[in-house]
Amino acid sequence: MRIVIVEDEPITRMDLKCILEDAGYEVVGEGSDGFDAINLCKTKKPDIIILDLNMPNLDGVSAAKTITKNKLCKSIVFLTAYSDREFIEAAKKIGVFAYLIKPLDEKSLIPALEIAYTKALQAEDLEKKTEQLFKKLEDRKYIEKAKGILMTEECISEDEAYTRLRMLSMKKGCSIRSICETLLIRNEKN
Repeated sequence: MRIVIVEDEPITRMDLKCILEDAGYEVVGEGSDGFDAINLCKTKKPDIIILDLNMPNLDGVSAAKTITKNKLCKSIVFLTAYSDREFIEAAKKIGVFAYLIKPLDEKSLIPALEIAYTKALQAEDLEKKTEQLFKKLEDRKYIEKAKGILMTEECISEDEAYTRLRMLSMKKGCSIRSICETLLIRNEKN
């Protein structure tokens, strides 16, 4: 697992790095403010970023929003001295995978990171499956419209229209959606 640590306290950052490296993790970058967090995620492509909330220049919540919005890291873990409800709610809205309170020890950190990473992978898989289903639904809309055109123009059944679309797709070596889109464009001109 590739990890970035962004913490404005150098001693805490050093302690975290030692704990992580001793546990076999790869620390690929370190920073001290939210701008460092964003830049390190862009350049290092970590699996996890451990991010302090209260930092100079740009706080952890703002950095996490940018990291999440741009999908710069699989999992964000907040590490902070603050357990106020407002910070926890902000973390939930952003989609942070863990929220750890300082001081922290290895017994708490390592399991939290493992679970956060696993949950991030599960979320990523679910997002991919959702995108695939959405694409299939969009494809289905084009197919249904194109079938309707063929059925009307050629007075054929729905099954025959679909078979023609499928055969044309195979014959031309392109997706059935591409065939359907082209038919729809042709039909718009008429």
